[in-house]
Formats: sequence, structure tokens, C-alpha cells
Amino acid sequence: MCNSKVSIGLTNPKSTTNVGAVFRAAGCFQAQSILYTGTRYDRAAPFCTDTQNLNKSIPLTKVECLIESAPEGAQIVVIELVENAQSLPDFQHPDNAFYIFGPEDGSVSKNIVKKADSVVYIPTKGCLNLAATVNVVLYDRLAKSSQREEGNELIRQSRDANNRMKLKR
Repeated sequence: MCNSKVSIGLTNPKSTTNVGAVFRAAGCFQAQSILYTGTRYDRAAPFCTDTQNLNKSIPLTKVECLIESAPEGAQIVVIELVENAQSLPDFQHPDNAFYIFGPEDGSVSKNIVKKADSVVYIPTKGCLNLAATVNVVLYDRLAKSSQREEGNELIRQSRDANNRMKLKR
């Protein structure tokens, strides 16, 4: 995924736990930035130690409008349970994508949905939480990429320091 660009937009996120998990996903799947709107995260963040040591190499930026703040050249992809949206398994991810996700307890606004280049849903029974949704979308992007890294070197770089397991072949 060398030439790809990924940015994440969060609509008024509420839970610092979810934002922290989105940061972890952004790092694992090599997103370039996270933008968010609203005030709920700002009010909650000072009281949560989980978000104090977030990956500082990925900027978290508060913005007034996700559409107006979309990264240059990015296609806007809204992930939402919207009738007539495209199913994630059938979706072809753009090289330069700005994925916008709704809040934990609501939906992406109709204005944003109307301005999106694509609207995609994950075909589940019920809805996933915010962090789970971000992880599924970014994993789907990786799984469909012809440029993904694989193999033992990646495993050695990615695993926990306490894991040195090898399979006998």
C-alpha cells in the first residue's frame, strides 16, 4: 500500500476508548491523519489516561467541517448504514481515501452523505461500534490491496516483545 493515502474522519466521537482504539487501528493500517468534529471528545479526553499516550506520529485534528477539511485529492467515503449504500465486500477502495464514520450514538449527517463520493455499509446484523467499524474498513482495504506487505519480517516487526513463537514447517 505504498502509494495509498488514508485519512479518517470521526463525526462528534463520544468515547475516549473508541478514539484510542481508532488511533491504534490508524497506526496498524498506516493512516496519515485523523480528523474529528464536535465537543464530546474534548470534554472527555482530559479524564482518560488511555488517550494520553496516543501515537503522536498520526495527527488528531479537531475541525469544524469534515467535508471542507478533507485531505487534498481524497475521495470521501462515508461508512454508514444507509439504504442503497454499497456493501463493503463489493467496494473498491480508492488510492486516496478519506473515510468518514458516524458517532457511537448517531449517524453521519445527510449533508455529508450527499457530498460523499461513495457510501458504504458493512453487512452485519446490527451495528458495530465506532472502533470496530474503523478496524473492519481498514482491514478490508488492506486485504484487497495488491501492495500489502506479508511474511515473517512483518510478523517480527509487528508482534509483541513477549511473542517469539514459530510454527514448525
